[in-house]
Amino acid sequence: MPELPEVEALAQFLRTHAVGSVVGRIDIAALSVLKTFDPPITDLQGKDVVGAARFGKHLGIRCGDEDGLWLITHLSRAGWLRWTDNPSATPPKPGGKSPLALRVHLFTPDGGTPAFDLTEAGTKKRLAVWVVRTPGEVPGIAKLGPDALDITEPALAELLGKSSQRIKTVLTDQSVLAGIGNAYSDEILHLAKLSPFATANKLTAEDVSTLHAAMRAELTDAVDRSVGQDAARLKGEKRSGLRVHARTGMPCPVCGDTVREVSFAERSFQYCATCQTGGKILADRRLSRLLK
Repeated sequence: MPELPEVEALAQFLRTHAVGSVVGRIDIAALSVLKTFDPPITDLQGKDVVGAARFGKHLGIRCGDEDGLWLITHLSRAGWLRWTDNPSATPPKPGGKSPLALRVHLFTPDGGTPAFDLTEAGTKKRLAVWVVRTPGEVPGIAKLGPDALDITEPALAELLGKSSQRIKTVLTDQSVLAGIGNAYSDEILHLAKLSPFATANKLTAEDVSTLHAAMRAELTDAVDRSVGQDAARLKGEKRSGLRVHARTGMPCPVCGDTVREVSFAERSFQYCATCQTGGKILADRRLSRLLK
């Protein structure tokens, strides 16, 4: 799933490549992707692209000024934005097997006719698109907590002090803290040497300080590595910077211990027992069921 660094990089990519162009034809290949009907998506056509922004893990494209609209998308687990300088002139067939969900054609000041595609791999279609007058009309944006890159250490301490949930859960709850998902929460907790199962309101002041520093360092580094990359290369850039996430069975780059996994119904997380839990192996419910 694209998280704060990748979405920030996509916003920067659109500021560089799309801002200043005019929206042309919009092709909808997957009807279920559009979550709003008023204003209609066709109202974007003919408007200038004047900005691009990130709201947590939502990507927003601003079209028009005083009477402007926002095209907002949440890429979910398997969605992505792809840019093409030479898009097909033939509209896609709705309901096809292609991963294409929506295509926005553009006209650039230099006469170019590029487009960007919103695509989604896999069979579980969760990518969502809204056309709104203000970003706050999108339910997920309206509920966002403070941005993970903006929150201060005292504010983080206050948030954590109110929660009796596991710190892994708190970090990925967008209504508490916006922008962090499964992958970067694994990386942040590994850098902070904290157990994913640690209770948020039981962290010491030193733990909170370490966590805040790790969060800033991890996300800032990831943004720095991501911004400026071509949109097609961002996924590979994300994978190259991960130390524990999605590296089950591989050696921890810090201590050499084996990276371990805890699995749930639709997701899993990874950690290093030596670095994070004092050598304790966390309970994996899926494995426990298999052993019964």
